Amino acid sequence: MRHGYAPHIRARGEEICLKLHVPGWRARRWVVEAAHSWPNRNRALLVRWSKKAENHLALLLLACGLIAFKKAHAARLAMALQG
Repeated sequence: MRHGYAPHIRARGEEICLKLHVPGWRARRWVVEAAHSWPNRNRALLVRWSKKAENHLALLLLACGLIAFKKAHAARLAMALQG
């Protein structure tokens, strides 16, 4: 709490209780969890087909670039639709 952050860690049963009683409620996830799930959607990274470390790193960088491009493109479309 020194830096003004408030923990929001709940017990599993509490999350289920809120899910049942509050319509549209979703569990809060850490940004890191979302960031780590994006590259795992690319099959070549998930299975690790490449034998060389350099090739795996190249696929990882390519996947991250594609993710960033898709996010930027979606944000640009959302801004265009708003105004």
